[in-house]
Amino acid sequence: MLNAPIGVFDSGVGGLSVLKEIRALMPAEHLYYVADSGYAPYGDKSSDYIVARAELIVRFFLAQHVKAIVVACNTATSVAVDQLRVWCPVPIIAMEPAIKPAALHTKTGVVGVLATTQTIGSANVNRLIAQHGQDIKVLLRACAGFVEQVEAGALHGDVTRQLVRQHVQPLVDAGVDTLVLGCTHYPFLLDEIRAAATDAVHIIDPSAAIARQLQRKLTEKEALSEANQQGVDCFWTSGETAKVAAIVGQLWQQEVSVKALPVAG
Repeated sequence: MLNAPIGVFDSGVGGLSVLKEIRALMPAEHLYYVADSGYAPYGDKSSDYIVARAELIVRFFLAQHVKAIVVACNTATSVAVDQLRVWCPVPIIAMEPAIKPAALHTKTGVVGVLATTQTIGSANVNRLIAQHGQDIKVLLRACAGFVEQVEAGALHGDVTRQLVRQHVQPLVDAGVDTLVLGCTHYPFLLDEIRAAATDAVHIIDPSAAIARQLQRKLTEKEALSEANQQGVDCFWTSGETAKVAAIVGQLWQQEVSVKALPVAG
């Protein structure tokens, strides 16, 4: 168990923002990552579709004998994680929009959440707002096109800059002083988001918090690796391996090998 890998997955390459934090916090762990790029984006898909994809990937990880699974996808968390936890025998750590930290941080009482259509319309987000947003105003913004830009590696440039401004500017005009990144793809657009939001707006990326939660869970299970060397990073995708490898390499900032997900469906 100590040397077993950790599985991390997302609809595409966005979950690498979480994987980076896990790697920085736990350098000895073996990390297995699945980018379900052949079926991305999840944000505009039906709940049944997302659940089916998530179940398939979790079963793939279990066949690799992982000791924990991170759902590095807010949409999959919102739609599928409760069902996954019913039968999955290893701990599942999942994302959710950081509405509670935003509520604690805001001074103006106006918080913005950037996310996918599925995440924004989910019962999970409604629950978080009901629990933590009673005394503040939470503005939800579905950011069509953000995931596609990251999947294409188009993190900068006029098209991306204009797209980001189109979604961020209305929130700034509405008085938000705290902005939540509610999709793991969005941290890769942080430079453009920060430029559009200005320094007056505090931006919350929950990726580091998820890594710490994973570390706590493994510590509780006495399952942290005790190795004295760097863990290995392995990548799979349901998309075109060469294309995904190029984008993963760009975001991971080193050349990588990406294998075809054998259960791509």
